Amino acid sequence: MGLEFGATLKEWRQARRVSQLDLGLSAGVSARHISFLETGRSRPSRGMVLRLCEQLDVPIAQRNRLLMAAGLSPAYAKRDLSAEEMAPVQAAVDWTLQRHAPYPAMALDRHWRLVAVNSVAEQILAGLGVACGDSLIEMMIGSDVLHQALVNYEEILGHMVARLRVESAHFGQDDVLEDAITRMSALLTQEARAMEGMKPAIIPAIYELGGVRMSFFSTITQFGSTEDIALSELRIEMLFPADEETRLALEAMASGS
Repeated sequence: MGLEFGATLKEWRQARRVSQLDLGLSAGVSARHISFLETGRSRPSRGMVLRLCEQLDVPIAQRNRLLMAAGLSPAYAKRDLSAEEMAPVQAAVDWTLQRHAPYPAMALDRHWRLVAVNSVAEQILAGLGVACGDSLIEMMIGSDVLHQALVNYEEILGHMVARLRVESAHFGQDDVLEDAITRMSALLTQEARAMEGMKPAIIPAIYELGGVRMSFFSTITQFGSTEDIALSELRIEMLFPADEETRLALEAMASGS
């Protein structure tokens, strides 16, 4: 078990580009002790595993993996939002989504599956054949409806590939995200790959839906100081109109006119 823990610790240390010396200094131990942990010559305590995970910014699901590799019990659970103890969290998600209207907002898990949406997002996504439980990754890759509706499809696809690379690296090379990166990259043309020049402040997604042109940029909200696996991976994406035409179209949609 020590060797398995050591190899996993080394993977995370190298992924974060941290030396044994730097990790030891930040964790309050010697570089020699870090070396002994990685080679299996020393076994870590529960507190040491969690301290090293904190310093390496290891996602909490992977902290469980490190604990078990060291022969210790997991520290984190994965609760459903519908669980009684998660009621305040569910209320916070609902409040945030609803208060964002008349603009679209949605809650996503780490693999870009829709967990919850507000009524505006539900209406727009329905036009694209998408509902809660569906994957926005699979929609982006395989939906002809989306491909036709998204005016700047390749630009957004390239932006999404870059974003997935960052997210996958954070999670320690997530298999689902890595597969999505490979499949999306294969869809990019040579021209899209070679785009150069100064990047704009925002890259709006531009849609043609039912004869109406709408342009959006988004912000992402995540829960802080969470000790639950599912909650730590949940994010709320709030879309904003990138132009006046879109703002007016959304307000008209909300009023039913």
